[in-house]
Formats: sequence, C-alpha cells, structure tokens
Amino acid sequence: MSLSRHPSRRHFLQGVAAAGTATILSSSANRVLGNESANDRPVFATIGLRNQGWTITQKSFRFADFAALADVDSNVLGTNVERTHQKQSKKPDAYKDYRKVLDRKDIDAVMIATPDHWHTKIAVEAMYAGKDVYCEKPLTLTIAEGKLIEQVVKETGRVFQVGTMQRTESDQRFLQAIALIKHGRIGKVQKVTCGINSMEASPVIPVAPVPQELDWDFWLGPAPKVDYRALPELRVGYGGGVPLYSNGHYSFRNWHEYSGGKLTDWGAHHVDIACWALGASDTGPSRVSPLEYTLPVEYKDGNPVVHDQYNVATHFNISVAMPNEVEMIITSHGDNGILFEGSEGRFFVNRGKIVGKPVEDLKDNPLPEGAIEEVYGGKVSENHTANFIEAMRTREQPISDVWSHNRMLEICHLSNIAMRLDRELKWDPAKREIIGDAQANSFLAREYRKGYEINS
Repeated sequence: MSLSRHPSRRHFLQGVAAAGTATILSSSANRVLGNESANDRPVFATIGLRNQGWTITQKSFRFADFAALADVDSNVLGTNVERTHQKQSKKPDAYKDYRKVLDRKDIDAVMIATPDHWHTKIAVEAMYAGKDVYCEKPLTLTIAEGKLIEQVVKETGRVFQVGTMQRTESDQRFLQAIALIKHGRIGKVQKVTCGINSMEASPVIPVAPVPQELDWDFWLGPAPKVDYRALPELRVGYGGGVPLYSNGHYSFRNWHEYSGGKLTDWGAHHVDIACWALGASDTGPSRVSPLEYTLPVEYKDGNPVVHDQYNVATHFNISVAMPNEVEMIITSHGDNGILFEGSEGRFFVNRGKIVGKPVEDLKDNPLPEGAIEEVYGGKVSENHTANFIEAMRTREQPISDVWSHNRMLEICHLSNIAMRLDRELKWDPAKREIIGDAQANSFLAREYRKGYEINS
C-alpha cells in the first residue's frame, strides 16, 4: 500500500519536506509534526518489542501513529501496548503472530526489531504485503539473505531503511569524519581500524523450563529447533528482566544461530562508517584474514560442537584488504571507535569524540561550506525515523539503504566465517562469492526450518 493512496497522510509528508529534515526537531517542525489529527500521520507497527524495539518505537511517536504491536513474549507485548497507549490516544492492537500485522491494510510501514535470524523473513514478507520497512541492524544473518532483500526491494519498490543510526544520530561526528577523508585532510588513506569491543565467554548454560509468557518455538522460527537454555537466577532488564545467560534474550547475539557476535553488532556501525569514508559502499574486500582470535568452544568444519555455551568469537584481530590498497583492521582490542590513518595524518572518532591534529586544524582551516551536506546527500536529518518518513514521501531510498549496508555487512559475515573455518578467505566483490573455497561458500546461506520458510 503506497502512501499516495492516503491523501491526508500525503499532506503530512509534504509538510515534513517543507520543514526540511535538517530542522525536523525544531519547534517549528514540531508544529508541522504535531498531533492535531491522527489522519495526518502515517500508520506504523512494530514487530519485536524488547529493548531496541521499544527504543525505535518511542523515537517515532512524534512522526507516526502505531496501530499494532507484535511480540512472541506476552509480557513484553502487554507492557509495550500500555506504554504506547500512554504516548498516543488510541491503544494499539496486540499480536503474537506478526503475520496478522502484515494482513492489515491500514498499516503503511513496519519497524522490525526481532533477533537477527528473523529479520529477512519478516522484511521480505512485509514488502510483498505492500509495507515500507524499517529494520534494525544487522540486517541479515547471512550474505545470501542480503541479496534476497535487495532483489525484493527492487521488485516491489518499497522503501527500506536499516537502523544504523550512526548515519544520523551521532551529532554529526561521523559525517565530519567522512568529510575530512573526502577533502584530503589526512592525505591518502592507508589504514582504518575499527574497534568493536570484546565479549566474555559464558558458563555452561543448562536446559531450563521455557518461561510461561514466551512462545519458544515461534521465537526460534527459522533457526534450528533446540531446547531453551538459561541461568534464571542472574537477570537483567526491566520488569524482572530476562536471564543474563541464555540462548534467547538477553544474549541471542552471542550465538551464531541467531546473530554474529560483536562483528555484526558494533561492526555493523563502525565498519559501515569506515566503508562510507573509503568510498567502498558499493564494492567489497579482496581478502579477509583472521590474524588472531578466540572462539569460546570447540569447532569442527566451521560448526560448534558444544551447544551449552556462547559460540561467537570473544577476542579477535582481523585484517581486511580493501580497495586502493587500504588495510582495514577489525579488532576487539583498544578503544571502541574508528581510527583513520593516512599519508598526512590520523584522527579517531566514536560516539563521544572526534580527536586528532586534522580535527584541531579545522579551527584555522575549516571544511568548505556544505561539506557535511555533501557527504549526507542533502540536509542532515537528526532523527532516523524522520529520514525514513521523508524517503516514504519521495519514494527514494533513505540514507541507511540496504545496498550499502549489505556491502559492509559482508565484511562482518566473512570475518566470522574466516574465524569459524580458521583460514584466510579471498572474496570476489563483483560476483559476491568466496574464491576457490566451496566449504566457505556453503556458509553464505542457511536452511530455514520447515514451517518457517519465507512466504512470498
């Protein structure tokens, strides 16, 4: 369903454009985006509500009305339905099964914040149902899934935003970093280091009773059927929380069956900015080499043989050969952030600072006027949802598009495969396949569990 079929919503979105995305959070823009009439606002739904799901929902109340929420945990669903009702006049409908959301003809777009192994199935089915899509990072569990999403975006013409918020919500530090590179302030880039943190191994996590409020089979979805595991006495989060150690929430990112550890968590942010700065958002590496790393359990043929502990890499140094003879290092050591090194200088950027002599030199030699806007491709939005809605209006892809996201995420996926197989991988960025390694190429895709295949 295109927004053009709803004149009142089209009027609202034209107001967004008139306000200008660079000032979309100003008081004047707030009046444009006010709550005078629910019919003037696009209608959203969120699928997956724990943690980041609620974060992106509450950031979007200013711009959209939420008609429905979906989650396989009844406690999480109920809590967030009430939270949403407090934020807007109408209580959203609640569903365990996301497919009931996709059946709704009144919903313009869905926001997906499920665990990673669900992203592709829901996103593809949402696009075929006529919805625009906002999906949390990392977008996919495999490289093949990224190709599929690209194909369906092109086929359906839907707008698709990936939740890599460093592109819009970082006080422009990262955009400034890219502008420094583009304007030659460190000369020829020679090396970029992405610090993305280490993680700790887990204790043995025993089989445990499934919480009454959780549909565990539905949570697993396309992933293999396994027992629920948890140490229930150690808990984190709101409302009594969830186990600190489990194979579900809170720690699903620490299992290859559902995510990719730090490589696809923080890596999806910092590798993205690095590729953007290097002008490598539509290409890829030629080689991925695991220099040193630690896997917390034993592996055979690239697969863990222990199933009661976290299985993603805990520590790592990975060398990536990027275009133009640039070396990228992805490391769990040192500061979280990105260090750019060139023939004429170096600087460091993260979410709290941008430091180094090229940054200090801006006081006497500022970047040209419009340099940040040139990087961004127009006026800079200070809110990811605002950028998404503007894209829905223009029917153009937003700043966090699926193509650039998938290209950088391929580096993260390849890094995990290289560690799992304990060898260097050579990559063909044109064919998007590993060169001369059938076993490694088998890790580019995965089988979906019967009953949870993608429906088109």
